[in-house]
Amino acid sequence: MQRLKSSITLLGLGLLAASPLAAADPAPTQVGFVYVSPVGDAGWTYQHDQGRKEMEKALAGKVTTKFVENVPEGADAERVVRQMITGGAKIVFTTSFGYMNATEKVAVAFPNNFFFHATGYKTGKNMGIYNARFYEGRYLCGVIAGKMTKSHIAGYVAAFPIPEVLQGINAFTEGMRSVDPKAEVRVIWVNSWFDPGKEREAALTLISQGADMITHHTDSTAVVQAVEEKHKENANLYSFSYHSDMSKYGPKSCLTGTTHLWGDFYTRVVKEVMAGTWKGTNVWGGMKDGMIKLAPLNAAVPAPVKTLVVKLEKEIIAGKLHPFDGPVIAQDGKELVPKGKSMTDAELGGMNYYVKGVASTLPKN
Repeated sequence: MQRLKSSITLLGLGLLAASPLAAADPAPTQVGFVYVSPVGDAGWTYQHDQGRKEMEKALAGKVTTKFVENVPEGADAERVVRQMITGGAKIVFTTSFGYMNATEKVAVAFPNNFFFHATGYKTGKNMGIYNARFYEGRYLCGVIAGKMTKSHIAGYVAAFPIPEVLQGINAFTEGMRSVDPKAEVRVIWVNSWFDPGKEREAALTLISQGADMITHHTDSTAVVQAVEEKHKENANLYSFSYHSDMSKYGPKSCLTGTTHLWGDFYTRVVKEVMAGTWKGTNVWGGMKDGMIKLAPLNAAVPAPVKTLVVKLEKEIIAGKLHPFDGPVIAQDGKELVPKGKSMTDAELGGMNYYVKGVASTLPKN
């Protein structure tokens, strides 16, 4: 009888182990994203959203994601991040420089959640930062511009005078002047990450000033579209896109662009958090890390220029070329990096000046 009771008990345990309740997988981890501009079909936010989708696909069944777009920097950002956490998000990515303080504040208030801020510098026990070396792609675009310009003038539509943006302006200038010592870069600041009207107006102003190579550090496709329209009048006028491949908006005039790839990073970090192995994130990835890539080169780019760009790209990936190899000279003539040296990450992170070749005046904060 005792043996029969034991058999029944074991059978019951076996049925319990096989039941749906006992075998249920843990609930998916909810991951939130905060975007500064509309997702659209190109640009900064679009690239982050592509990364979100790639991560969601790679971790299918283990995560769910949500996002809020068009969130202003400041108090609104803090409100949105808090709402994401109280709504069930375990992890939140905030994807604009101006979200940094809001992200830090919410991270302190919710120590059991995880927060990751793009392009900032503040970290915490449950808060990491991440960025990409945009300036590597900018340098290569500058080389192409220097090889193809007729006027020796490039135009740059920029958002805000922070180190991230200045790195791009200065790297583009260094690349351009490496092959065209007479080149100059003119900058117009629009004081917005996403304002298609202002971006377009700035591009047209730069074109009227003689610039025949136009690029931007803003989120919309307005600059590329403006150049495509004017290319019909001036076949020597070209653009370089930013964040995304925007060639469909400038099929004849957009020569290439610096694109950002976030999917692998998002997947890796979320996996670390879910596995309990996360020990802090401070990532600044470039071409060798697969986080920066040039968009396909337009057929208008001459074959020798394409060959040169491929060569330089390989050198950047191999660590043989740094866009800020010395000598690097400031706009006022001061030597910033001597020959034989390269600018350090700390120096790049504190960039608050123009290099020689930028013909505009830097706004004062």
